[in-house]
Amino acid sequence: MNTDKPLKKLHPNLLRHTAQLLAEVLVTHAPADAKIQLFFRDNIQLGARDRGFIAETVYGCLRQRILLEHLCGQQPASPAMLIATYLLYKEGWSARALEDIGVEMIDDIPVRALVEHIRSIDVSTLPLAIRSNLPNWLLQPLLATYGEEETLKLADALNQPATLDIRVNTQKMTREQVAASLAEEGLPAEATPYSPVGLRRGKRSPLFQTKAFKSGWIEVQDEGSQLLSYLLDAQPHLNTVDFCAGAGGKTLHIAALQQNSGSVYAFDISEKRLAKFKPRLKRSGLDNIRPRVIRDENDIYIKRLRGRIDRVLVDAPCSGVGTLRRNPDIKWREIKLDEIVALQQRILAAAAQLLKPGGRLVYATCSLLAQENQQI
Repeated sequence: MNTDKPLKKLHPNLLRHTAQLLAEVLVTHAPADAKIQLFFRDNIQLGARDRGFIAETVYGCLRQRILLEHLCGQQPASPAMLIATYLLYKEGWSARALEDIGVEMIDDIPVRALVEHIRSIDVSTLPLAIRSNLPNWLLQPLLATYGEEETLKLADALNQPATLDIRVNTQKMTREQVAASLAEEGLPAEATPYSPVGLRRGKRSPLFQTKAFKSGWIEVQDEGSQLLSYLLDAQPHLNTVDFCAGAGGKTLHIAALQQNSGSVYAFDISEKRLAKFKPRLKRSGLDNIRPRVIRDENDIYIKRLRGRIDRVLVDAPCSGVGTLRRNPDIKWREIKLDEIVALQQRILAAAAQLLKPGGRLVYATCSLLAQENQQI
C-alpha cells in the first residue's frame, strides 16, 4: 500500500456520490453499467473527471469486494467503508489524503485506525476464497474444473479492468490506416495479438467522437468476440445465421468477412437490442445483413430456413462469468444456472437444424463454467 501517492483535488461530495451509486448497484438486480448511466443522467452537474472517478471506484469495489471486507473487518461492509478501504489499499491513498477532503471517520472508525489495520494483514497468506474475490457459487465450479493454482491465476485476471478493444471494418479501411487516424487524434492503439483486425487501448477513451468511429471504420468489440467470426469460417457468398445477434457486433464482422456478399441473418428475441443495431449497420456500409426479431428459438421464420444455411453462430445467453473484468457486478447477482442451461440446450437444438449437410455451427458463451460449455 503506497501511502505517498499524490491525491488529485476532488470535491468532498464526490465520495458521497460514489457511495450512493455503489449502494444502488449492490441492492439491485440491474446491470451495473445501466445503473451508472442512469445515475450520471440524474446528476448532470458531474464533470467528466468526476464521472471517471466514480465509475472506476464503483467497479473496483465490485471486483475486490471480498478482500476489501476482510481488510476492513466488516462483512457486509457499508458502501462508504468499501470505498475507503479500496482507496487506501488499491489506489494508494493515505489517511491524510482522506482527512484533507473531510473524511476522518468511516462508520465510527478513525481513518488512521483503518490504515493500521490494513497494514497489519499479509494478503498473500489469506485463504483462496478471499484472495480470489470470487463468491462460493462461482469459486467451487472453477476449482473443480481448473484446480487451485489455475483458478487463482484466472481470478487475478478477471479482477483486472478490461482493455478497450476495437475491430476495424476492413470493408472501409485497413488496421494500419485506422491506427494512424486514431494516433493523429491522440489515441494511439496497438494491434491485438490474435485478431488480425483488432486494435487495443489500455483504458477507456472517447472513441465515439473520433473520425474513425463516425465514419464507420471501427466498432468497439472485445478480441475474443472477434475471434468467433474466424472460427465460424465465414466466406463470401454463404448464407449465415447469427442466432443470438444482440446489438450485432459479431454480425457486422461476419458480414465483412463475407465481403458484403451472400446473406447474414441476424436473429434476436429483443426488438430493443436489434434497434440498437440499426445505426451500427448504417455506419458500416454493409448491405448483406437481414435483421429479424424472432418470437423464440421455434419461430416460424427459423423453421423456413431449415437445411438452407452454411454457417450458424450460436453466441448463447449465459451467466456471463467470463466478462467479470467488464461486468464485476455479475458476482453479486442471482444466477439461475439451471434455467440458463436449459435455454442453451433448446437454442442449440433449434439452430443445428438450420445447417446444410457439411455446414458449420459454432457454439460460444461468455462463461467459464463447464455446465454452460463442455457439458452442453
